[in-house]
Amino acid sequence: MRGSVTVDHTAKEISGVPGRYWHALEDGRIQCDVCPRFCKLHNGQRGLCFVRAAKDDQIVLTTYGRSSGFCIDPIEKKPLNHFLPGTPVLSFGTAGCNLTCKFCQNWDMSKSRKMDTLADAASPEDLAQAALATGCRSVAFTYNDPTIFLEYAVDVAIACHAVGVKTVAVTAGYICPEPREEFFSHMDAANVDLKGFTQDFYKRLCSGDLDDVLATLKYIHDKTDVWLEVTTLLIPGQNDGDQELTELSQWFAGELGPEVPLHFTAFHPDYKMNDIARTPHQTLLRAREIAKTAGLNYVYVGNVHDADAGSTYCSGCGIKIIARDWYRLGEWNLDATGHCTECGHKCPGVFDGPPGDWGQKRMPVNMKKFTARAS
Repeated sequence: MRGSVTVDHTAKEISGVPGRYWHALEDGRIQCDVCPRFCKLHNGQRGLCFVRAAKDDQIVLTTYGRSSGFCIDPIEKKPLNHFLPGTPVLSFGTAGCNLTCKFCQNWDMSKSRKMDTLADAASPEDLAQAALATGCRSVAFTYNDPTIFLEYAVDVAIACHAVGVKTVAVTAGYICPEPREEFFSHMDAANVDLKGFTQDFYKRLCSGDLDDVLATLKYIHDKTDVWLEVTTLLIPGQNDGDQELTELSQWFAGELGPEVPLHFTAFHPDYKMNDIARTPHQTLLRAREIAKTAGLNYVYVGNVHDADAGSTYCSGCGIKIIARDWYRLGEWNLDATGHCTECGHKCPGVFDGPPGDWGQKRMPVNMKKFTARAS
């Protein structure tokens, strides 16, 4: 298996809902086929992601309906700058991850091996109703990678779409072709972490495979209607060299095109990489210039305060069409369908009427009252 890590999570008691992507091996083990890690498990063992396990000669998802918490965020925090700007999004994650990123900035959830991390619970219908009741235009699967809780995410997406709420996946894109097709058929938007642009980076720091992530990016762009944005966290001395950034930007321009937004965000010391300093602001601006030189029209910087490099400019006439200061929107020069009011050029994205005014608020949600209401 590519990017493999030896794992033997064994538990005496495992419960969960049946998974959809696995097959039995001749030696009696069960192989999980959700991601390219292809964990091969005896009954009672968990995969590296921790949330998918072998039980009764099948793979089960142990975190269905459970979450580490629910919160309303600005959609720009995902980050999505061209998808219903200014609107609130109901965000949640579970536990576990299928990568082992040493720089993980949500490690308390994604690296959790404790079920008591999952203090909250909600059915798909509860989540859809909570989004409606709180005025959220979308629900985001985030904080940890939703591909590992695919069955739950898909059911939530179906319930959301039934009541007119859109869905957002924040993912590393490390998923196999068949589950990838099902998963993204239920998503309206995605931000994919392109963590670096060398196989060495993925293998050494994430125990993953670059080619699998690039295949996911190409699939989303070429084969779906999902609105796509991409984020690369720049880590000093690891993935921020001019050559790597040039190769990333040129691949991006050639394979995804100039209209897909790219976010360069700043690293801060965390998890197993506390010995590396924060990303200098100038590094982000250098990366942005390299990407723009490669032909990308919408390149942003994040995790730093930079209203200029966080705003959107018309690729037709160059005027500022969406001003952003952190997650607050300011000047707005688009019509209701996303066309520049100066030159009429269409800004790529999902625009539906005037911008929202949620701003930079972050509001925890007590899901119990919506669960009680539904029951």
